[in-house]
Amino acid sequence: MKPIFLHYPKCSTCQKAKKFLDAQGVDYTARHIVEDNPSAQELLGWMGHCDKAPKAFFNTSGMVYRELGLKDKVKTMSKEEMAEALASNGMLVKRPLLILKDKVLVGFKEAEWAEALGIA
Repeated sequence: MKPIFLHYPKCSTCQKAKKFLDAQGVDYTARHIVEDNPSAQELLGWMGHCDKAPKAFFNTSGMVYRELGLKDKVKTMSKEEMAEALASNGMLVKRPLLILKDKVLVGFKEAEWAEALGIA
């Protein structure tokens, strides 16, 4: 399976992650997180392959997150409710995401990505 790189092209962190992947010669499928927003089912699957808590999938610094007042709501939401909320708007999803066969990385940390890709 080719890694899937979910990104928002205007995001500077996503741009850094893309440069890293390209510089390392990683063959991946790029997916625009807003134009091709993940489904709740996809998100639930990814949450199961991520070392972080489901709430880590939220873009907590985004305007949509603040406008919807999710800071307090997320604390009491089930994993399924989080996935449904995230699937409603790609701007709610923390980015970039790197979807590997058996692991999902949320946010870009170069050392973490290099290790997961076997290029550390």
